[in-house]
Amino acid sequence: MESRDTPAVDPAVDPDFLALPRAALADAALDAARRGGAEHADLRVHRLRTQHLELRDGRVVVAADQDSAGLAVRVLRDGVWGFAAHVDLTPEAAAATARRALDVSSTLAALATERVTLAAEPVHADATWISPYDLDPWAVDVADKIGLLTARSTALLAAPGVDHVAASCVQVKEQVFYADTAGTSTTQQRVRVDPDITITTVDRAGGGFETLRTLAPPTGRGWEYLTGTGWDWDTELAELPELLAEKVRAPGVEPGPTDLVIDPTNLWLVIHESIGHATEYDRAIGYEAAYAGTSFATPDKLGSLRYGSDALTVTGDRTVPHGLASVGYDDDGVAAQEFDLVRDGVLVGYQVDRSFAPRLGLERSNGCAYADSAEHVPLQRMANVSLRPDPDTDRSTAALIDGVSDGIYVVGDRSWSIDMQRYNFQFTGQRFHRIRHGRLVGQVRDVAYQATTTDFWGSLEAVGDRSTWRLGGAFNCGKAQPGQVAPVSHGCPSALLRGVNVLNTGSGS
Repeated sequence: MESRDTPAVDPAVDPDFLALPRAALADAALDAARRGGAEHADLRVHRLRTQHLELRDGRVVVAADQDSAGLAVRVLRDGVWGFAAHVDLTPEAAAATARRALDVSSTLAALATERVTLAAEPVHADATWISPYDLDPWAVDVADKIGLLTARSTALLAAPGVDHVAASCVQVKEQVFYADTAGTSTTQQRVRVDPDITITTVDRAGGGFETLRTLAPPTGRGWEYLTGTGWDWDTELAELPELLAEKVRAPGVEPGPTDLVIDPTNLWLVIHESIGHATEYDRAIGYEAAYAGTSFATPDKLGSLRYGSDALTVTGDRTVPHGLASVGYDDDGVAAQEFDLVRDGVLVGYQVDRSFAPRLGLERSNGCAYADSAEHVPLQRMANVSLRPDPDTDRSTAALIDGVSDGIYVVGDRSWSIDMQRYNFQFTGQRFHRIRHGRLVGQVRDVAYQATTTDFWGSLEAVGDRSTWRLGGAFNCGKAQPGQVAPVSHGCPSALLRGVNVLNTGSGS
């Protein structure tokens, strides 16, 4: 459903963010930190603008804007972190915040059982990075945005069998200024949008209902995404009512071991849950045990764990265009980069920040620090974790389906569950198409597939070529206490997996 991109227009950082006294704030905070004996300190000015539009059956139910900004200071003194934040963007507040961070470091020093060492990073002075987008969503009148969502809702409501339509779009502009005592200073602006349209049909006689959602993923683009750049909305919306009608008529699936061809619109979520979270180094050494679990992929298995078949090569990438986790520099001041996590089926790396890299024996962080606001401390967060397509063959999704005698083609994400070690899981989807002798022959329903992470990826026989590769993702990856959310994308091709256990969720078998 992706459409041909139009030529990108170079955006600029908003003048009102550039007008903030960024240099004065940095000078005041970093000078106070140095005077207090910090061996490292950094200042972050973080502004987040969000707009949420939501319609139900063509009527507006939510039209909300939120704008937050503040400054944050981290200090590292005698190997112990201190952190403080403030809403006042003045040099006086910045200096006072640095002194409070020093006080926090002093308080925590008596409790610290280990001392922090930061991996080295080259200085990046006066650097600017802006995510690629053509049309700033804040340059589009709200009435025009609502008009587009209303028109699409109205057209779908007129289609046979469509009883309700929910349409929404969340748009975010994130601006961050970072400066540290080593001399790095960066200014960044990134824009992302998350559109969604869901249609519902109601069985008035039986009292049940069924839904189907658009497959367009959230993306690091501007409002042009809603009008056809990067996604073919006209084609997808035209097909949606008949796909829903076919889903309603579909028979239940026969449970048991089944060959699956999984579309990127579904597979991205499996990558996120079973590989993305499992290869976060802080999780792998137990830092998330009290909240979101640990990982079966522990550091003692690095270089030896057979994560999957030879067809499985997975990278972390903070540079991919339009990725939700793509940046120029992370919140440790580290330049964005790409790195291997799984190579030819073997675990070879982790996602780290500057404080965790030395513990893993790395000379440099791979740039995975992020805080979702000024009030939160940066954490090791997920990069765009992606499955590499086959670089050596011309293998389309149709070619993968052609290699299946009896199986299912899985499209779109829906619900899932996974254990606290990222090992035992179950996933469903939006649509499930029967494959018979290499052809799609209608839908089945009530499908879930279940496996352990290594068994699932071990059953990976083949992946598609670059033409099948798509970015999926989410705005709301949660982590930490206090909780933070982070946007992240996952690219993947279509994939063929043999003998995956399929359940019938309607019958419980």
